[in-house]
Amino acid sequence: MTEVRVDEAIQEMVTVRDFIRWAVTHFNQADLVYGHGTDNGWDEAVNLVLTSLHLPPDIDTNVLDAKLVAKEKALIAERVKKRVIDRIPVPYLVNEAWFAGLNFYVDERVIIPRSPIAELLEDEFSPWVEQENVHAVLDLCTGSGCIAISAAFTFPNAKVDAVDISPRALEVAKINVERFGLEENVTLLQSDLFTGLAGKKYDIIISNPPYVSKAEYDSLPPEYAAEPEQSLLCGDDGLDIIRRILAKAADHLTPNGILVVEVGFSQERVETEFSGVPFTWLQFENGGEGVFLLNAEELREFGHLLRNE
Repeated sequence: MTEVRVDEAIQEMVTVRDFIRWAVTHFNQADLVYGHGTDNGWDEAVNLVLTSLHLPPDIDTNVLDAKLVAKEKALIAERVKKRVIDRIPVPYLVNEAWFAGLNFYVDERVIIPRSPIAELLEDEFSPWVEQENVHAVLDLCTGSGCIAISAAFTFPNAKVDAVDISPRALEVAKINVERFGLEENVTLLQSDLFTGLAGKKYDIIISNPPYVSKAEYDSLPPEYAAEPEQSLLCGDDGLDIIRRILAKAADHLTPNGILVVEVGFSQERVETEFSGVPFTWLQFENGGEGVFLLNAEELREFGHLLRNE
């Protein structure tokens, strides 16, 4: 196991640059797994150090040579140690994660935002909808509220419902709704998917639900096991919640509405189980896969396949 000498770092390291270099060395030696906002040790270290110091990611590089006080050194060194020894993802250590250009509060009550759906939101879901025609949006399995809040900014004339079964997740989502001053735009609802949404219809339903199979979950590295099990694990094959969404979504869409769901590496299982359904699998310039789109008409026409009738 890699040893992290916190006291030595506090005594000998001086600048922001020193601590980034020191963190990178430890991250690379520990063979960490990335994927919660970065994909390499350098970016991971920059994120941890700058965020710990409340500095923006695009800071003037001259600041890297600024000297740190003892308290700042201790904070960074302890966080590096937790990242290496306990394998805690950086967003949990600094309680911040970026999504669709926005900075969200996160902790261990919610999954860390990282969905390619961010790109769709930044592109206003073009060409699938026209912004001025979107009046109601639903975010199922909202977690931190990042998708719902981003949708509220993308569609300023829309009301957004953010739904989660977990009251603990909704506590975090509430922090973020208040952080962005969107109490009038985003409504938080505790519900088991559509159960508490009787009679409600939406122009867009978005969901990044749990979709990890039991076998896949059991093989996850510690970084992912640090996230809430309920946010990842979804039955033996990973499709339990996706089946329920597909079976009921048509009842909650307006005539020209769309359903967008991330299923990640469960894409092949979805295509196999729902063979004959014309899923549109979306492409992303910034990376990511396993996100499908169905419109209201397709959901109605192929409802018998989606409900396995």
